[in-house]
Parts: sequence; structure tokens; C-alpha cells
Amino acid sequence: MNAIPQLFFDAMSLGGIYAMAALGIALIFGVMNLVNFAHGEYIAFCVFALIVPSTDAVAVMFIGKAPAILLIPMLLSIGALVAVASEFFVFRHMRNSTPVAMMISSFALGFVIQNTLLLVYSSRPKAVSLWPELNKPVSIVGASIPLLQIIVIVTTLIVVVALALLLKRTRIGLEMRAAAENFTMARLLGVRANVVITGAFALSGALAAAVALIMVTQTGVADVRMGGQIMLVAFIATVIGGLGSLPGAVAAGFLIGAASVILQGFLPLEARPFRDAFLYTLVIAVLLLKPDGLFAPRSSKPRV
Repeated sequence: MNAIPQLFFDAMSLGGIYAMAALGIALIFGVMNLVNFAHGEYIAFCVFALIVPSTDAVAVMFIGKAPAILLIPMLLSIGALVAVASEFFVFRHMRNSTPVAMMISSFALGFVIQNTLLLVYSSRPKAVSLWPELNKPVSIVGASIPLLQIIVIVTTLIVVVALALLLKRTRIGLEMRAAAENFTMARLLGVRANVVITGAFALSGALAAAVALIMVTQTGVADVRMGGQIMLVAFIATVIGGLGSLPGAVAAGFLIGAASVILQGFLPLEARPFRDAFLYTLVIAVLLLKPDGLFAPRSSKPRV
């Protein structure tokens, strides 16, 4: 039966996008106890970095014309630079503020980025043709799926493994893990606060750029508000996985992607427009059973 492999690849691909977005949020929360709601605008900013400002519906490609071997590192660098700049100009000055104050500042930063994009590019979605050949279907185990889905799945696995190695085998990774456990104690033991926080923001911004590349290649559209929905789902994934838990964010991202695809595939036709209502009902049920998330880190639990 072809339906099962098709659902599997669809779930893994969508879950991979959610997992990468959730990782970017979980990284910052683990280090700074900050839910960065500007992360969705990082995604949109990286998409519009590909094109020349235009009020027409058809976008003029700019760096999007570069070869992939140059384009991908360029866009990842842009995402990292945007995130690091936001940390330097906004969040660094609020480190002694309450988490609520920092969260509100992230909302404000997101609105500033979004309205700047609206001012420069207008609100009309732009058609962006980036690697359209990746949307051609290929046949794998009886399922006909776009090549881009395979790339998304493989990329997500590579990112997760690379991040795990970074956190376990490098000094900056060990410092990030220490900071996530107890930032104050980590600083007393010599952890370089600015380096750790800047590194976390750079990784988060690069992950936002990766999500931006995938989204614009899949949809062929650049929209100023395109990061909002992915940000909402990614935030839910970090909560379900356990705020601050990087493995939890990845696992929850894949679970939400799988649940979304399964609901879309098995709900009656008349109920499919309400898929998100069913999905968020499942989210509520999970949080009622596990309020701290499925993989809550030790640092979130009271110490005796």
C-alpha cells in the first residue's frame, strides 16, 4: 500500500521543519530563559534577503541567483548575523530583566522587523523561483514524493547530529549546556557569558535561515508574515518537548508534524478544514497529562 510510505515521508518532512524551528527557540530559552518571539521574523527576513525590493507581485532575485554552494552559506550567515545583532542591540541590555519583560521585547523586535519588511517590500506576496527542480517527484518504496522532502529529512538529521556533537564535544557546547543547567553557577565557574549567548543566537539565526530556505523552495512565495505560523508551531513544540530541552524540541517537532499529517490523511473530508482544532486539542491533552513537557530538563524541576 502506497499510502503508508507517503504519510511517513510527509510526516518526517513537515516534522523536520518544525524540529529545526523549535531547536532555534529552545537554544535561546535554555541559555537566557527567553522565549524569542522574533524568531519567526528572522525566518521572513532571511527569505526577503534573497530578493531586490519591488512592489510587484513578481520578485526580482538578488542573491537567489547565486549557486547553491555559495547561496546556502550566505543565507545561513545572514540569519546568524541578524540574530546576533538583535542580541547585541536589544537583549544584551535586558539580561537583568524578568523573563516576561524580555519576552515582550522580543514581540516588539518582531514587529519592528516585520514592519520594516512591509515598508521596503510592501505587503504583497512575491513569487520566488528557487530551485524548482527540487519539487519534482521521485519514487521511493512505492511513494511519489518531491526530492525536497528527502533533502529536508536528511538535513534535519544532519543538523541534529551536528548540534549534538557540538554540545558534547566542543568547549562552547559544554558551556552552553552548563549555562542551560544553571547560568549563574556556570558564570561563577568561568563560563564566558557573552560568548555562550552570542553563539546560541548565531546558531538560532542559522536554523531560522535554513527553515526560510526550505519554505521558500517549497512554496515559491515570499510573504512578510510567513514566519508567524511556523513560529507558533515551533513554540508549541518547545513547550511539549519541555522548555530548554533540545532533544525534546526535536522529538516534539516530529510528533506535531506526524500528528498534523495523520489528521489530514484520516479525518473525514468535511472535518479536514478543522484539522488545526483537532491538533491543538491533542496539544492540550498532552499538557494536561505532562504540564512540564514530555522531556522536561532537570533544570526545570525543583532541586532539593
